[in-house]
Amino acid sequence: MSQPDPYLLLGETIGRLSEASSLRGLFHEHKDGDPIPSGRVLQEIVELCRSILFPGFYGNASINTHTLQHHIGVDVERLYGLLSEQIRAGLCFECHECGERRAKELALEFISRLPEIRETLAKDVEAAYNGDPAAESFSEIISCYPVIKAITNYRLAHELLLLGVPLIPRILTEMAHSETGIDIHPAAEIGKRFTIDHGTGVVIGATCVIGNNVKLYQGVTLGAKSFPLDKDGHPIKGTPRHPILEDNVIVYSNATILGRITIARDTVIGGNLWVTESTKPGEKLVQAKKRSTTIVRAEDWGGL
Repeated sequence: MSQPDPYLLLGETIGRLSEASSLRGLFHEHKDGDPIPSGRVLQEIVELCRSILFPGFYGNASINTHTLQHHIGVDVERLYGLLSEQIRAGLCFECHECGERRAKELALEFISRLPEIRETLAKDVEAAYNGDPAAESFSEIISCYPVIKAITNYRLAHELLLLGVPLIPRILTEMAHSETGIDIHPAAEIGKRFTIDHGTGVVIGATCVIGNNVKLYQGVTLGAKSFPLDKDGHPIKGTPRHPILEDNVIVYSNATILGRITIARDTVIGGNLWVTESTKPGEKLVQAKKRSTTIVRAEDWGGL
């Protein structure tokens, strides 16, 4: 039996992989000279932002009060250049007007908001410290706790999204998702003094609205119950479908809260609960206690 010609087989496979009909929605056609966002550069941008927001904890470890302004100045200048390039790439990728001037304007406006972002993050650090009796200092929180990395990426991404920068905000939050296991959509609205204890497995959907002084534990999902469909059966995008958590809410581990419901202020949601209805202020939801427990011993049914 003759062996097939490998080059013929490869050629046929290449042809099939290149068919336009099989690439619908899976192929991005570039225009000559247009850049695309770079994961490597965006990671450097995140690291620069962290070093600017938390100097000494990230970036140059030898920084001190005498060299602080110099190091922040160097980082901000590099951030401005890299971010301008990446914003332009994002605008081009989404087929928006991708002029260099517009990208620089957006980068400059974003950098001007960093002092306010730092103020908000300082309150998040304080919330994490006050909410964990095992934490011994703010330094430990900033250096070790995954929530600070995740919430930093989110707050940076959220500001970029508010400025109308496409694609890049989602990339930044997905970087934090990969790094920490915490998945926060950049379009979610999160108030001040927000914290997540432990963090792994937390999901916060795009249309979530979270008030001030809210605390989540690991495994919490703030998700949607279902997707509304149009008359042709296609999902309707952009509708509010995730929960609203008002001020001072605590949600314990592995609770799932679904749909556009309101968890009223001062509510406590116990662990492993499935919540699909709004709560009243100050309500405490816990699992019902079992009335009796039956213990069956191995000798009662013949052993293992």
